[in-house]
Amino acid sequence: MSKKYVKVNIDINEEGKITPLRIIYNDTTFLIDKVLECRMAPNLKVGGLGMRYTIRINGKPTFLWEENGRWWVETKN
Repeated sequence: MSKKYVKVNIDINEEGKITPLRIIYNDTTFLIDKVLECRMAPNLKVGGLGMRYTIRINGKPTFLWEENGRWWVETKN
């Protein structure tokens, strides 16, 4: 597993809450159906500590990470 940095379109509300809306991965846009959870967590597979968003894309849950202003997903090598 490794980190793949991605572009993310987000919404920020009046209270400063960040909601990711879509991910651009290798020039393909993936709409986020729903944010299921958001919490600070370590990544034990590829390292790092950041905000982990549990999201659903096309009905499948996956993780999206924000760490020091950069967004990434886990990818298989």
